[in-house]
Amino acid sequence: MPIDPQRASGQSLGVSESAYGPMDVILYHLGLGAGMASTADGELEYLYEGILKVLPSFATVAGMANPIAVENQRSFDDLPGLSFDMAMMLHGEEEIILHRPLPAKARIRTENRVGEIFDKGKAALVVLEGDAKDESGSLLFSTRSSMFIRGEGGFGGKAAPEATNARPDRSPDGKVERSTLPNQALLYRLTGDTNPLHADPAFAAQVGFDTPIIHGMCSYGVACKAVVDEALDGDVTRVASYAARFSGIFFPGETYEIAFWNEGDKIFIESSSKERQAPVISNAAITLR
Repeated sequence: MPIDPQRASGQSLGVSESAYGPMDVILYHLGLGAGMASTADGELEYLYEGILKVLPSFATVAGMANPIAVENQRSFDDLPGLSFDMAMMLHGEEEIILHRPLPAKARIRTENRVGEIFDKGKAALVVLEGDAKDESGSLLFSTRSSMFIRGEGGFGGKAAPEATNARPDRSPDGKVERSTLPNQALLYRLTGDTNPLHADPAFAAQVGFDTPIIHGMCSYGVACKAVVDEALDGDVTRVASYAARFSGIFFPGETYEIAFWNEGDKIFIESSSKERQAPVISNAAITLR
């Protein structure tokens, strides 16, 4: 059934309530590799509740930590005007907007909806949006997740916008490496994404991979942490937003090469696998407060 953006856009995906605390934050940071150099300056601030700071990218898993209630939840692949095979979906881009720095403990209420839908010819691009508010009703963070639905283009919708956050055409201002453990994906999945692609070798083989791969959202968080540490001296409060495109896969045990460019109120980022010299994260940028 062709996608109908006029029917699907703006539809609610429901409201969820959840809570998180310091142990959830620490687990997320461990999933990104925090603590591998536990004596490094500032590293303990990611791992010890007495002095805990929260990486901005934690917003991507905050709603999955401890579910409390769900209201009118709907699967977006079965909405009027948006019916498709979930196996054809790829997570293309992710953006978080921090309306203020994330606290180490919060109870949040998140409203999710279908945003814009674009026609890319051979695929549809569906943007999912979410707004999370704290117990006082104040907006804490917003998210935008861009999903590519292969084989669902050609419905006559508006064309997708050009890619943003192209990095400057010059040498980076900094370049760092971040190693991962062979069990990094098994650790990260404890934050809530239990897709068997990241754990089950037989399932991974069915979709064309020799071994399970790292979650794209793990790569997203690793790049965020590396730049916060190296370019912002570990100051998580300076991040106003963070957006990135998923441009390739990464295997547990490999090493990330992360480059960044300082440009005014933005830091542009690229990440790749050192061993395979293959891109992982591109068109990425942190906007500063």
